[in-house]
Amino acid sequence: MDDPGRTPRHRDGLPVAGGTVVRTPAASAAPRRIGGMCGRYTHTNLDPHLVAQRFGVSESAVPAETLGRFNVCPTEPVLGVCDGEARALRWGLIPPWARKLRAGPEPINARAETLLDKRLFAPLIGDAGHRCLVPADGWYEWLRPEHPKGARTPFRYTVDGGALFAFAGLCDVAKIDGEWVPSATILTTTANAVCAPVHDRMPVVLPSPEAEAAWLSPDVDAAAALEFLTPLEAARTAAAPANPAVNRAGVEGPELLVVPAAAEPEQLQLG
Repeated sequence: MDDPGRTPRHRDGLPVAGGTVVRTPAASAAPRRIGGMCGRYTHTNLDPHLVAQRFGVSESAVPAETLGRFNVCPTEPVLGVCDGEARALRWGLIPPWARKLRAGPEPINARAETLLDKRLFAPLIGDAGHRCLVPADGWYEWLRPEHPKGARTPFRYTVDGGALFAFAGLCDVAKIDGEWVPSATILTTTANAVCAPVHDRMPVVLPSPEAEAAWLSPDVDAAAALEFLTPLEAARTAAAPANPAVNRAGVEGPELLVVPAAAEPEQLQLG
């Protein structure tokens, strides 16, 4: 575990493990901005054994660079569980017709209500081979200030007191410069009572291991899969203000989870 007393660190040039080729953006690439919904999340656990036990995957297949993360950003490699296996996926779904990265939209989120209306998502939702889990232990959202030029206040949301959980995701592969690049998007739904004061959307958190198994099951068709894409119970969700340093892509460290002593966060009225 990182020393909580040190300053946030910056991650560059994330490597890739597990035998999957995942291309990461060059250092000169355009800056990654905070997305509209679930544009950052956390997976602070460092123990691949815990991931293997929780999600029924091989411990040796869990990519080390996807663990111990306090500020997961779009375009970075993230942990995915696809077809019962752990692998690194690029966050931001690359259309299968793309021939280069950043040539067009690479959505990090997809609205559950309109999946069947979008040509990028409609073929994926009914195919278990394109449904995935994205393990996490929290996500961030930003409270907009009353003043247009004021700073946004970040809040981190957790489930069941900080336990590991899984976002529902869709995944695919695209051939980029002769290499197959796997990528994923996280699905969103309407916000529950804890999340709604900050944003009207929230990521789809699958409520149990049984729901996760069903989401990945080939026996579940598109209509049945859509029934899982509902808000998590508010009673299982908690929100806490986070360090404004998390606003900057690439900044990492456990100190991002707490507000600096000198800061005075806005009061958030829940439910």
